[in-house]
Amino acid sequence: MSRFARCLCVALMAGASALAATQMPSLQVTTLEGKSFDLAEHRGKWVVVNWWATWCVPCIKELPEISAFVAAHKDEVVAIGLAFEDSAKADIVEFLKQRPISFPVAQVDPLDPPKDFGSPLGLPTTYVIAPDGRVAKSFVGPITGKDLDAVIATNR
Repeated sequence: MSRFARCLCVALMAGASALAATQMPSLQVTTLEGKSFDLAEHRGKWVVVNWWATWCVPCIKELPEISAFVAAHKDEVVAIGLAFEDSAKADIVEFLKQRPISFPVAQVDPLDPPKDFGSPLGLPTTYVIAPDGRVAKSFVGPITGKDLDAVIATNR
């Protein structure tokens, strides 16, 4: 069975994300730059956790929108991109050189996703984490800055 087929099976068997069980998820990843990103260290700010892939057209279209939103709200919003694919790290780095964004990215192994998040049901998938650490909203499919504004406005 190919790695892609195994990933698809894992995603289908996982069903709903593990976030159904924990509304205050933890996330510790190492970014492509080798820096640590710990969701708990960003309490007090809104955190956008964005799952994407280099081959995902809707993901590619939404990355600049999320990047602009984070840059415009840098005092209260941070983001982490989770590249959900088994491509070579160098390929993802090259992709981001051609499409720079304002937030760090970590590569996530589709067969070993972060425990509290599980495998996304589709890409892109975005979680908006409130300053208190709880999940304010999740989206499957592309989002806009207006979507992020609305989540923050309704969850203050």
